[in-house]
Amino acid sequence: MIGIIATLKIQAGKASEFEPIFLELVAKVRANEPGNLLYQLAKSRTEADTYKVMELYSDQDAVAAHGKTDYFRELGRKMGPCMAGAPAVEYFDAVA
Repeated sequence: MIGIIATLKIQAGKASEFEPIFLELVAKVRANEPGNLLYQLAKSRTEADTYKVMELYSDQDAVAAHGKTDYFRELGRKMGPCMAGAPAVEYFDAVA
């Protein structure tokens, strides 16, 4: 399994615009990607305007397929005006 944690920083005051777009992405990932085992958006309690996306995939092919979906690209463009910079993405290999 492959884990991903993406840190997303958004512009101040954009949460009400950002969250519905991202939640649409969550629904599409869960409905259409059998290799995705977890796709969860969480808002930081300590860092203003910061979100973490926790992702878990069955294998590298599932990770690659996720990034190539039309809805990922389309909704990513819609989120663009809300962002305060590029996401910071970390990849992890499951140990157990």
